[in-house]
Amino acid sequence: MQFLIERLPLYLDGAWVTIQLTLGGSALAFVLAMAFGILGTINHWLPRAVATVYVEVFRGVAALVLMFWMAFALPLITGFQLEDRFAAILAVGLNVGAYGAEVVRAAINAVPKAQVEATVALNLSWFQRLRLVVLPQAWAQMLPTFGNLIIELMKATAVAYLIGVVDLTAVAQQMRQATGETIVAFFGALLFYFLIAQVLIFGMRLLERRANRKLGRTPPGGTGLKALLKHPAVSGSGGAGI
Repeated sequence: MQFLIERLPLYLDGAWVTIQLTLGGSALAFVLAMAFGILGTINHWLPRAVATVYVEVFRGVAALVLMFWMAFALPLITGFQLEDRFAAILAVGLNVGAYGAEVVRAAINAVPKAQVEATVALNLSWFQRLRLVVLPQAWAQMLPTFGNLIIELMKATAVAYLIGVVDLTAVAQQMRQATGETIVAFFGALLFYFLIAQVLIFGMRLLERRANRKLGRTPPGGTGLKALLKHPAVSGSGGAGI
């Protein structure tokens, strides 16, 4: 424990880099997921084809290989060298965004057709239908899966040290090589990854419950802090726990 306390500033620096990669990758993945997910629901073959190509290409490529491509192969083709962190953010954002696009497409398609037909009868434009009726309902359905994807994205950033990013994993590797304390060095990284994940989970549950409240769906167990600490699927009516 003394080892970890003495080197806490180094782990904090590595954790900050991991948080930057996670936030940057999540922002890119969210934009791509919304854009290509919506394209995948349009009743025209061209936007659906564009969305399908993006999803199948980047969902079928490993994030690590994509990271190597951005850091090492792309500069040979274009002549421009990407900054290591930016290359990592691009790689994880493109990869997770492809999974997110399918989540968005499925959530939009799950909105009851009767409600969409009602908006057509009210002569709302496509954009108005999407903004006022479809997305608010689909948003609440997307959030649980988005939460899982953000955690997966955060864990995917752990290989960014292979392209020169000094993140939590890189700090743990440096500590192991400098001191030979393998277990303690990687325990510190494990602890910080766990804490970052818990903060992300708490934030996504907060967003999920807020989205449900806007739709008039009061989550089981109430809406206070205690309810946020429970899994959203847990019921307060005496159901069996997992």
